[in-house]
Amino acid sequence: MKRIVTKQQKTTIGKVLRYIKKYWMYLGISVFLAAVTVALTLYIPILTGRAVDLIVAKGLVDFVGILTILKRMAVVILLTAAAQWVMNACNNKITYNVVRDIRKEAFDRIEHLPLSYIDSHSYGEVVSRVIADVDQFADGLLMGFTQFFTGVVTIFGTLIFMLTINVKITVAVVLITPLSLFVASFIAKKTFSMFKLQSETRGEQTGFIEEIIGNQKVVQAFSHEKEALEKFDEINGRLQKYSLRAIFFSSITNPATRFINSLVYAVVGIVGAFLAIAGGITVGQLSSLLSYANQYTKPFNEISGVVTELQNALACAARVFELMEEQPEEPDASDAAVLSLAEGKVELSHVNFSYTPEQKLIEDFNLSVKPGQRVAIVGPTGCGKTTLINLLMRFYDVNSGTISVDGIPIRKMTRESLRNNYGMVLQETWLCCGTIRDNITMGQPDATEEEIIAAAKASHAHSFIKRLPEGYDTVIAEDGGNLSQGQKQLLCITRVMLCLPPMLILDEATSSIDTRTEIRIQKAFAKMMQGRTSFIVAHRLSTIQEADIILVMKDGSIVEQGNHETLLAQDGFYATLYNSQFAK
Repeated sequence: MKRIVTKQQKTTIGKVLRYIKKYWMYLGISVFLAAVTVALTLYIPILTGRAVDLIVAKGLVDFVGILTILKRMAVVILLTAAAQWVMNACNNKITYNVVRDIRKEAFDRIEHLPLSYIDSHSYGEVVSRVIADVDQFADGLLMGFTQFFTGVVTIFGTLIFMLTINVKITVAVVLITPLSLFVASFIAKKTFSMFKLQSETRGEQTGFIEEIIGNQKVVQAFSHEKEALEKFDEINGRLQKYSLRAIFFSSITNPATRFINSLVYAVVGIVGAFLAIAGGITVGQLSSLLSYANQYTKPFNEISGVVTELQNALACAARVFELMEEQPEEPDASDAAVLSLAEGKVELSHVNFSYTPEQKLIEDFNLSVKPGQRVAIVGPTGCGKTTLINLLMRFYDVNSGTISVDGIPIRKMTRESLRNNYGMVLQETWLCCGTIRDNITMGQPDATEEEIIAAAKASHAHSFIKRLPEGYDTVIAEDGGNLSQGQKQLLCITRVMLCLPPMLILDEATSSIDTRTEIRIQKAFAKMMQGRTSFIVAHRLSTIQEADIILVMKDGSIVEQGNHETLLAQDGFYATLYNSQFAK
């Protein structure tokens, strides 16, 4: 287990260093200033020792010499403070540039992940990796840069200064040093796995909280508060357990290293006192050595603290890199065709698809749609209607068979050009934080005011938009804020009406709209669909009676196909569905 953890840590550190490499100039300045800061800091005890040696006895004090030393000390302290300020500025620059790069790359990877990954992972857990885990990583990295370099240079610098004063005491100090290193190494191995579990559980908790808050109406409607609280308590309890273990191991670092530091100080004091009595060193030199003993051991405390923080940082970084290394969706072929303005001829030939190999869904699916035809897709829940839409839009790729538009297989054309030729209105509305205008013009940012208003009037959204406080400039929150579900759906319909692409997909597009408005929208849709290939998924069969082709799906296959009158005359599955809705 230890080997695995160590290997994982090394791999993560290597990935972090690749991001830091871009900012080598700031890193070089930081290391140089760390050395300067340490050298100036370690020069202070030398000056202090010299000042002490100028105080020989009562009446034998060289005040002029002491004043000269004090002036020199003031200059050294000012230079040290300036060097530390610049060094910290460089460290902040490195840390937050690296964090920005990682977040940008992580978000970019999310944008290019296949929908299968997004569908199979909690949104909150993914958000936690990009936000919380990166923040934790930033804290550890910043502390590492701020204290690690300075600490290491301080240790070696102190030893050099101590050697210039007395070799024997320096050797005694070095012999005790491995104890501190052993303690830090032991604790580091223990804390990494605990911090990793803590980070994973925090992500699970974030996902659960987002799920409950986003569906609070459902939770309260079904009186599910008690069960939700119990599950939250269970996750929270696990987070508490892992956090306590991680904090326990990290908290014993400081007392353990402080004990060793006190041991070093005692050795220097005792050995130095005997040497001073014997005349081997002066009292001023002993004062310098005791000061160096403190400065020598202090970095071990700081570095042990840094190591603990780095364990947390590396555990969080490992989760972020795990997300960033997820396999992206298959890229477009280098010679992929660009579909400019489709005629609307769509063909599906022997299409097979399933989300999981164990559960078959669509098998040997065949369909031929002529340009401008309206195709309605009906059937019971779970029969594959929405899945068919996902395949047409290439949100998922078929397992076998071919889907083509205008005779070109969609796997041989760019996804962007394919999707630009579809206008899509889903049952689930999606609006971003911004103005009403921003949401309508999402697919056509350069639309004029007249075009926007015309599209809104066509979708019957103009009247309610004008009643909003700022009209089209009204800012709405994420997911539509206080707008009703019907109003949000009208905005989504307006968005498509503004673009008017050559092919349309309407997946229960009027499910949240009142009957009176639905009749108007249906008329607007009928006008919009003229000359455009349209796919209409509907549960209310009254909305698709004018369709050119009605596909009746069951268990992933087309069981019946034809227009409304033909299918009713067949008295088959469609007739059963239709009569179940309109039977007296």
